[in-house]
Amino acid sequence: MRDTLAAAATELGLELTDTQLDQLLAYLALLQKWNKVYNLTAVRDPAQMLSHHLVDSLSVIAPLQRHGAPARLMDVGAGGGLPGVVIAICCPGTDVSCVDAVVKKATFIQQVAAELKLPNLHGVHSRVEQLSTPPFGVITSRAFASLVDFTSLTRQHLAEGAVWMAMKGQHPADEIAALPADVDVFHVEQLAVPGLDAQRCIVWMRPR
Repeated sequence: MRDTLAAAATELGLELTDTQLDQLLAYLALLQKWNKVYNLTAVRDPAQMLSHHLVDSLSVIAPLQRHGAPARLMDVGAGGGLPGVVIAICCPGTDVSCVDAVVKKATFIQQVAAELKLPNLHGVHSRVEQLSTPPFGVITSRAFASLVDFTSLTRQHLAEGAVWMAMKGQHPADEIAALPADVDVFHVEQLAVPGLDAQRCIVWMRPR
């Protein structure tokens, strides 16, 4: 699995250290272990977890770095920590808050942060609209909600000049059409995920 992960990272243009590869695989092992009790993901097969979760989340790292990795990032509806944990491992200079309304999921993220010694990773148990926190430079989500709900629920947490980075499958034309006029979709970035035969894209948005 390590060779597969390393090859995928290289294909995605990432230069990950041995420590980062170890942390990603340790995270995957924790996800498998806790999933038996906490039902963090419907995917059970380790190889599928690697491609559908880890590598899928890794595909956003290069686009995020090109945009300029922010000082603070929020992953909303983080679930088992995808992509938030992966971002925290790959971008150690970014402080990542994984926010989820389910306490066991936030607890799992806190456990990951402790076991992998990631001081820049935080599991936060809260509904995002009730969260009290300093603003974020990037707010991301993966299968959290429609673009309308995602942007309206999190808008208050955007810093000056911040953006939304929504991970989606195929191009969500209907969701984009439903957005209000004060949300600007400035780029829909197609992603090629190694080992995954499925459409993936990032919808980049900012307030007008």
